[in-house]
Amino acid sequence: MGKYKTPAKRGRKGQSSIQEVTGRVLMTREGYAFIDIEGAQDDLFVPARKLRGALHGDTVKVAVFGKRGGQRNEGEVIEIIKRTEKPFIGILQITGEQAWVITEGKNMPHDIIIPFEPGLKEHNGLKVAAIVDQWPRKSEEPIGHIVNVLGKPGDNNTEMHAILTEFGLPYKFDQKVEAAAADISEEITPADIKSRRDFRNITTLTIDPEDAKDFDDALSLREVKPGIWEVGVHIADVTHYVRPDTLLDKEALDRGTSVYLADRTVPMLPEKLSNRLCSLRPNEEKLCFSAVFEIDQKGRVQDRWFGRTVIKSDFRFSYEQAQDIIENQKGPLLNEVLKLHELASIIRQERFRKGSISFERPEMKVIVDKEGKPVEIVQKVTKEANWLIEEFMLLANREVAYLIGAKNAGKKPKTFVYRIHEEPNLDKIEAFRTFIHHLGYSMKPTNNARELSGEINTLLESAKGKPEEGAIEIMALRSMARARYSTDNMGHYGLAFDYYTHFTSPIRRYPDMMVHRMLAHYLDSGKSLDKKSYEDKCKHSSEREQLATEAERASIKYKMVEFMQDKIGLEFDGNVSGITEWGIFVELNPTKVEGLVALREIKEDYFIYDDETMSLRGKSSGKRFVLGTPVKVKVVKASLEQKQLDFALIWEEPLEQKKNDTKKGENAKKRENPKRRDGSKGKGKTGNNRKRS
Repeated sequence: MGKYKTPAKRGRKGQSSIQEVTGRVLMTREGYAFIDIEGAQDDLFVPARKLRGALHGDTVKVAVFGKRGGQRNEGEVIEIIKRTEKPFIGILQITGEQAWVITEGKNMPHDIIIPFEPGLKEHNGLKVAAIVDQWPRKSEEPIGHIVNVLGKPGDNNTEMHAILTEFGLPYKFDQKVEAAAADISEEITPADIKSRRDFRNITTLTIDPEDAKDFDDALSLREVKPGIWEVGVHIADVTHYVRPDTLLDKEALDRGTSVYLADRTVPMLPEKLSNRLCSLRPNEEKLCFSAVFEIDQKGRVQDRWFGRTVIKSDFRFSYEQAQDIIENQKGPLLNEVLKLHELASIIRQERFRKGSISFERPEMKVIVDKEGKPVEIVQKVTKEANWLIEEFMLLANREVAYLIGAKNAGKKPKTFVYRIHEEPNLDKIEAFRTFIHHLGYSMKPTNNARELSGEINTLLESAKGKPEEGAIEIMALRSMARARYSTDNMGHYGLAFDYYTHFTSPIRRYPDMMVHRMLAHYLDSGKSLDKKSYEDKCKHSSEREQLATEAERASIKYKMVEFMQDKIGLEFDGNVSGITEWGIFVELNPTKVEGLVALREIKEDYFIYDDETMSLRGKSSGKRFVLGTPVKVKVVKASLEQKQLDFALIWEEPLEQKKNDTKKGENAKKRENPKRRDGSKGKGKTGNNRKRS
């Protein structure tokens, strides 16, 4: 496994270790690494020579020493506790009877030796996934084995499968799983209908993206009393078909979630379930689990009901169609769409009044052709039709959580699955306050978390439309905790809900399936369920969700780099989106494509990094870069293997520098020729050409 003992007083000269910690290795292509320590605010720097054979993703024990240059703590790996189970991606290269995987990721600086077998030759030159088994001290490179042959490098399917494999996500179903889905009966029996509340004669509709293939939620509407509207939130009853502990259920739990790559969806459930049986298609009878509310004209819930239903959707709207009806006041089911929009708008306003935070960072979508080649990058536009659906889904999720979580006041709460978002860490908020202060913004002092959310909303509104808007929103998000699943209810800070769960998407999220089963159990007066079992599933689901998010981002990054391959040498306007000690990340306008300007490539000046303000300042020019600073860059490299774009900064003298240089030049010429009054300009300095590595 690779255990290493560190002698006492190891580290810098005369310096003994402070403590030992356990964490996960986050490695760089350059060979050094950072150790992610659970619960710690900052990561730990480990230079390449002190990694002792540890690789990206490994769990290690580290001896912690003092600060590195006054910036961050430094450490040394003393034990590799567990090698990562995630594979590294690369090209299999065979020479004679020697084989290597030539790795290409940003987190793997070493190639992997593969013990030679004759059968390997047929895969020579193909993209593969390999797991490292060991790294003997006498070996210059780690030794591993191939777990998957992905295909020809550059082929779209190969590259997308490589991304999924890199994050430990499947890209196809086992034949046994497909067969289990195929065996499920599509018949809805009279007994099924008899045991359910019947909504088939009540006007029902779905609103989804234009290219959606599964419709897992529907809304019904009718006026039950003057000024009282019954709104049914109908969710596909996946658990009617997927029974606990079956092969399909175990597969769904293992996956945890559907994965949405740039050019495809990798579903949690086989297509027969996700696109047919559980898809609420128009004019088809469908089994649902529903939350039904009676809502008055002020958007207040007067009554609610939860249970299993049967529905028959009358119309399938795309977001664009529903938006057209809202804007132009004409179209199918006009009255129903407008009334739902009216109620949703009232509920939405009340949610923000109570402290829900309005994060609206633009989301980009890569448009690809039939071969998966990117042809356009567009912004996903969300309007009233999106908000209409969102508000009723939020309402259902909140009310289901409240039903189970709040009804047992004074008694031991029943085990349930919540979607929680904890209050932000005060240290992170103070760092955020410092950050916005340097951008010329401020937030009033606050006494509690709800007041803070109001200040954040005010800040986001004041920055809207300005160059620094994106930077402020990014840093605000970074100051927040990450939402996750838990059996311990801690509320949802970002939504300003005391109780919240995920009930509305069981086709694509396993926690929703758990919630459906638990809700049915408690509605039937069942006793509290085993907390530990569900907490373990919550933790697993949170981890799978994070992996799926990372894979989605990687696929979008890959397609964005692919989109820019024919734009080498072109210049673009952009804004600084990230700043580190070694470079400036820039997002291009309007596509939000991001690339790196390495500081070592900026010849005009030497830049000093300020960790507190997250800024860079030129030593000679005084030029300052902060998040949001407008810049102009040239595309110099597009590496698909690294999923990385390299930019060159188009140097523009700061305005004050130009004025100073002009004044210096004029004074110099006056000294040379005091009588001259023609306004000639002196030649300004260009910096000392020093660079930061």
